[in-house]
Amino acid sequence: MSQFKHNLTKARSAIVFLIGLSLAFWLVYSLEKWNPEVVSSEISSKPLSKITFNSESIKPRKHRVLNAQERQWAKTAWQYFENNYVAETGLVNSADKYPAATMWDTASYMLGMISAQRLGIIDDAAFDERVSSLLKTLATMPLFEDALPNKSYNTKNVAMVTYNNDQTERGIGWSAIDVGRIMVPLNVLVWHYPKHTQAVGEVLAHWNIDALITDAELYGTAVSDAGQTQFLQEGRLGYEEYAAKSFTLVSRDVGHALDYELNMRLVEIYDIDIATDSRKPSEFGALNYVVSEPYILDGVEYGWDRYSRELSRRVFDVQRARYEQTGILTAVSEDNIDQAPYFVYNTVFADGKAWNAVTESGEDASEFRSVSTKAVLGFHALYDDDYTQRLVDYISSNYDPERGWYSGIYEASGEPNKAITANTNGIILETLHYVQFGPMMSMRSGAGSQVAEAGEN
Repeated sequence: MSQFKHNLTKARSAIVFLIGLSLAFWLVYSLEKWNPEVVSSEISSKPLSKITFNSESIKPRKHRVLNAQERQWAKTAWQYFENNYVAETGLVNSADKYPAATMWDTASYMLGMISAQRLGIIDDAAFDERVSSLLKTLATMPLFEDALPNKSYNTKNVAMVTYNNDQTERGIGWSAIDVGRIMVPLNVLVWHYPKHTQAVGEVLAHWNIDALITDAELYGTAVSDAGQTQFLQEGRLGYEEYAAKSFTLVSRDVGHALDYELNMRLVEIYDIDIATDSRKPSEFGALNYVVSEPYILDGVEYGWDRYSRELSRRVFDVQRARYEQTGILTAVSEDNIDQAPYFVYNTVFADGKAWNAVTESGEDASEFRSVSTKAVLGFHALYDDDYTQRLVDYISSNYDPERGWYSGIYEASGEPNKAITANTNGIILETLHYVQFGPMMSMRSGAGSQVAEAGEN
């Protein structure tokens, strides 16, 4: 009987997912004009900061076919995925030659692959083969507590692993934010590549999406030292809203996670009000950092809504203002680095400090502050102004043509950060896709005539 109930639950998830697809076309078009109602409330007995909207006049980029240099950049990014593809599983290594993958990095690979196919860098047969292999793995992989993908997998055998890539039969928990990100390419596949719709449905039937949503918020899990499963509210301003959007496309109520003003405080930096998360790390167990990546992804994938357009512009403007005030080229985001501690959040604001650079545990990492390659190309795709061009000129050769793009350039030394990752290279492909086609989720993205034109360039 318990097995019957389990199978019924999984079937219900698939049915709900497929019903949700019928609403997706309307939802995608409405996202750009979406303006969630703000609920009046107080946090810590202080009134919420209210955002004012000054970015409505931002003109959208005029999309165009990539030039020869940009196509070479895209081919360089795709080379990473050629080098790190594991044919037996369909997975790709999250970092160069390191046989582990998270769902976030797998999503970056999928979106990079869709971009490469639309840009004519890979042909349809190779694309379909890779997609089919990956979806089969996603639909059969072991899950944390038989519910959702573990935070990391070995790319060679799809075993659940720790972040040190040590195999663990139980797993270490799931990330709601990572699952939210991988829902983006799954939705793109359904809308634009119908031959893969059934396989996507099988993935969603295997996963229990409802397990990560409680009271319209996103919850990840971890395993305590005592071996108990802990449910933790997951996501901070920017990432939380970005990840939540994909769940609305499969008819899930994530209204609290979508509300930008629910946990927002404004911090003034260079006379620009930057939106930060008001939740205290000591109380919620998560750092509150403002970085470029979620706003770039929201732009190149969804085309922004009213809030993300405004907050993104401010995050970009304050980085340009830092350059104007100090002469230091600034494009910050989180990145792998090529030395210990191996991952750093280079932020606009974190832990009460502007331009703070911290490790995942919150320790100071100022010596590793960097210009982020993916942030540069992301902002250039979205804004295309004199400052982004200056940034592009700075990082334009920051790659190994045989291995892919480096993650960045260290601010203090000017030396390249030679970490090479799926996330950096996947996002670069996404941003170049945006230059030519516009937002990834747009119904107009990837028109066949444009792909053919790109292939001839």
